[in-house]
This record gives sequence, C-alpha cells and structure tokens, in this order.
Amino acid sequence: MEAQETKQVKALATKIRLGILDAIHSVGSGHIGGSLSIADVLAVLYGREMRYDPKDPKWEGRDKLVTSKGHCGPAVYATLAVKGFFPYEELKTMNKPGTRLPSHTDRNKTPGIDMTTGSLGQGTSLAAGMAYGERLKGSDCRVFCIVGDGESQEGQCWEAFEFAAAKKLSNLVVLLDWNKRQLDGYLDDCMPMGSFEDKFKAFGFDTVTVNGNDVDALAEALERTRKGGDKPYAIVMDTVKGAGIPDVEATPMNHSIPVGDEQYAKWTAELNKQLKELED
Repeated sequence: MEAQETKQVKALATKIRLGILDAIHSVGSGHIGGSLSIADVLAVLYGREMRYDPKDPKWEGRDKLVTSKGHCGPAVYATLAVKGFFPYEELKTMNKPGTRLPSHTDRNKTPGIDMTTGSLGQGTSLAAGMAYGERLKGSDCRVFCIVGDGESQEGQCWEAFEFAAAKKLSNLVVLLDWNKRQLDGYLDDCMPMGSFEDKFKAFGFDTVTVNGNDVDALAEALERTRKGGDKPYAIVMDTVKGAGIPDVEATPMNHSIPVGDEQYAKWTAELNKQLKELED
C-alpha cells in the first residue's frame, strides 16, 4: 500500500480497537484478547479488500465474512459500527437485554453479519458451503473466514478445509489467527498444532504466513488471493493476543478479562493518542 493508505488502514484498526473497548467496557468484561488480535485484518478487509454496502447489508454482490471464532464478535461489531452499518452508540448495548449485538455473532440480529457462529469449528464448514454456493451460482463474490488457532484443534475444521480443496474453492480465503493462546492457556501447552502453513499446504491450500498485526503484510497477502486459480487460500496470521494495548498483551490469560473504568480510561487515552498521530 502507499504510505497514505497504510495510515488510513492503521487508523481504521485503531478505531476498531476503540470500538472493542467501548463495547466490552459497557458490559464490564468480554473476549478482548482475540478481538484485539484481529483488528488489523478487519481493517484491511473492510478498508480495502471486501465489497460491501453499509446501506444495503444484504446486497447480493457483497463479499462475505464468517467469523468462525464467533466469540470475537466485539471486533466485528466495532468494525461494522465504524463503517456505518448501525449507529456507533449501539456498541454500548452489547450483550444486554434487547440488543442487536449478542456476545457471539448472529446473522438474524445484526446488520452486516453474514453467518451466525460461536460453536467453534462449525464456521469453517459454513464458510466452505457459502463459497461453494457462490460458485454454483456463478457469482464472483468471495468468502473470508477468520478462524482461531485454538479452534483449529477441532477436527471439523480440517474436514471443511479438505472439502474446500477438493472443490477448488479459490473464492474462499481462510484467515487463521495464530495468537498462540486459547481459553485454557497457551496453544502449545493445551494441544500443539505444529506448522499451520505446512498443514494447510498439505490439505491443498495456497498458503502464506505473515505478521498478522502488520496491515501492509496483510494487504499484500490478500492481494494474492484475487488471482483465482484452482486452490482455496489460507493466510496464517502470526499475531499477538491483545495486540494494540500493551497491558492486555502482557496479561497471560487475556482470553476474556474485565475492563473497568480505570483500565478503560487509560487504554482509550493511549489509542486516541495513536489515532491523532495517524490522522494528523
């Protein structure tokens, strides 16, 4: 990306992180670690890569996002709010009675959510099915699927990936959030997965590993996925869980933590300072 576009996408990622904090602080606690780690890829997807229309969330020509790690809804909600799918202030209703923003993403409630997820592993099958459906319709729409590294311990994920490769779904892009931590601890302590890149390649994917918190690296990797071909794509995103807020990054068990008034004030001040520097 050109330098100015890089700044714009970084600014969007910062706004997404601020939105994550607004949503989670409003309810007191939530899935902050994995939400923060995907803020950068969401900024690239919604800042330059995906086709969508906030005024027409169900537009037939849109690209589609499946957040298989559905508990990271706060990140997607923040992105959709910043992009105008619904009023920003609605973020502060997350997970409260009557909200359109439940703790896990729900396509029947939230404008801009393309698939209900939350049962880990299942989003991969849903995304593969959606991509296959688009292919059968003759559509050029693409499907992007964000998968957690802990989630990838589910066998269903690899069955879905095998199907995607067998059907040559080059309109499917799997984005694996390799942040190395899951609910119960570190990935390698719970169930080591070895090389994700080698696994995806063995399953028939066109695969690269990039710094998943570097918007330029993500943009370059996503540009590769536009070329079509006869393979689905996988981008293994080497990320930091809690990326963008040093205090959260340094908290070992940061899958879901409280965000009280003191932390909220400090962290939003840090992010607003970054945003001002990017927008000046």
